[in-house]
Amino acid sequence: MRFFRESCRFLCLPLAALMLVVSAPWSTTVQAALVTTDQVMTDPAAVAGNREKVVHFLQQDAVREHLVAMGVDPSQVEARLAALSPAELAQLSARIDQMPAGGDGIGAVVVAILIVFLVLLITDLAGLTDVFPFVKKHR
Repeated sequence: MRFFRESCRFLCLPLAALMLVVSAPWSTTVQAALVTTDQVMTDPAAVAGNREKVVHFLQQDAVREHLVAMGVDPSQVEARLAALSPAELAQLSARIDQMPAGGDGIGAVVVAILIVFLVLLITDLAGLTDVFPFVKKHR
C-alpha cells in the first residue's frame, strides 16, 4: 500500500498538471462552421474530375451508338455537357459509378451452363446419375 501512495504522488500530480495545461484556454481561437453541399461540389478539382469522368463515359463507342440510336446528335451532347452545373455533373458522375459493369449478361448465362454441365459430369462419373452416354460407367 505504501508503494501505491508513493507512486501516486510521482504519477498523479504530474498528470493532473498536464491535464490542467492541456485544457486551459489559449489565445488562439478556432472557429467551425457547416459546409454546405454546394460549397463542396463547387471544388474545382472535384468538378474537373466529374466532368472528365462523364466525358470519358460519353466517348465510349457503345454509348455513342446508343445515343445515336435514340436520335441524339453527338454535338448536342457536348453542348449540353458544357452547360451542366457542378451539382448536375456530380449527380451524373455518381450514377455512372453505380451502373453495373459488363455487358448484357451473356457471360453469366455461359458460366451457369458450364457449372451445371460440370456438376452433371461429376455426378455421372461418380455413378450417381446417367446423363451422358460418353461417360463409362463403373459397375
